Amino acid sequence: MKPRHKKLVIIASAVTALGVASILVLNAFQSNLVFFFSPSQVVAKEAPIGKSFRIGGLVAEGSVQRDDRSTTVRFAVTDTAQTIPVVYTGILPDLFKEGKGVVAQGKISANGIFEADEVLAKHDENYMPPEAAEALEQAAKAQKASLVQ
Repeated sequence: MKPRHKKLVIIASAVTALGVASILVLNAFQSNLVFFFSPSQVVAKEAPIGKSFRIGGLVAEGSVQRDDRSTTVRFAVTDTAQTIPVVYTGILPDLFKEGKGVVAQGKISANGIFEADEVLAKHDENYMPPEAAEALEQAAKAQKASLVQ
């Protein structure tokens, strides 16, 4: 084989390997990508049905119901404009309380209940996940705008 052909084979192999590696990395990234939605966005049907995403806001006052026979907990997440019911089976974080910030990851079922796989609570008295804080702020602005009209 001529030196010129060897170079072309090496370059073609390198380009092919780089292309395959890029496809694998992008596929792994896309399958692990999880989007955040507020309860208002979920009610507006902006959230994907059947795909995992995160929902955040405040745990609605008086909404926490614990099952005595299992670790299943039912509660509601609100952004003060809309409220979404959530079901979670597992041990909740110690900082999980009514009226406090929460982010839950899971899927929305056909009947509109968010089935959480993971629940994250705020870290301390001054912390709220940025996505949840932004969602609450937007809901408050929308609520004020509707009152003005």
